[in-house]
Amino acid sequence: MASIASQVILHPTVSKSLKYGSTTVGRDKAYRALQYFARFYAWYLLSRGERDLSARWNSLKSHLAIARKLLRLGKPMEHLQAAIRACLSTANPVEQVATIGRQLGYFGYLTLDAVVWANTIRFVTLKPETATKVTTFSNRFWLTGVLFSIANGVAKNSRLALETKKLQHGSNEIDLSEKAGRETRLSAVSAARNQTRQQLLIDMLDLWIPATNTGLTNLNDGVLGAFGLITSVLGAHQQWAAVNGK
Repeated sequence: MASIASQVILHPTVSKSLKYGSTTVGRDKAYRALQYFARFYAWYLLSRGERDLSARWNSLKSHLAIARKLLRLGKPMEHLQAAIRACLSTANPVEQVATIGRQLGYFGYLTLDAVVWANTIRFVTLKPETATKVTTFSNRFWLTGVLFSIANGVAKNSRLALETKKLQHGSNEIDLSEKAGRETRLSAVSAARNQTRQQLLIDMLDLWIPATNTGLTNLNDGVLGAFGLITSVLGAHQQWAAVNGK
């Protein structure tokens, strides 16, 4: 019995899960997936008339949202640093501008989100109308960041597609070392392109959440919960690969 327990507890998957959960990003992705599942499931239960059970899942969604705001308290400075690094880089001009816009958008969003969190836990007290304005501006910054991220993804994907085409149709009259180098570069570009496409998918689904929060669209919690769950799982997969390798 002890042998079976040790095999389960010490299983490589359990060890990788603990390693994943030890990172702040890993925990945030897990909490986000559960939060948006709860949002979807609460909507589903309410549509079936199960109000009490729906309220339980809605409460879980709300408390996970508050917990995630606490986890992200240091994130605005990370995005501000990334914006400054992008200003100093020599990247493609379109990608550079889009990256700066994305980072500044997320900086504004997460900074105001921290104010929302402080008001929610009554650490600071804002007038109801002020709290509403802060939340609205926070979501506008979020929407701006996502739009710039989409623009960056489109520009980057176009550049990588052009580079892939050049590598695939390059001259065949080259020595073996140059051919190996071209194949290595092609593999790297292909991996970068796949990652860019996945981020584009995440952004295009996430876009609807702040768009709805700001009143630009009117999607229900079922749709937004499903979108959020999908992007959370995709983001969690990226973080898992970063922590544990593919």
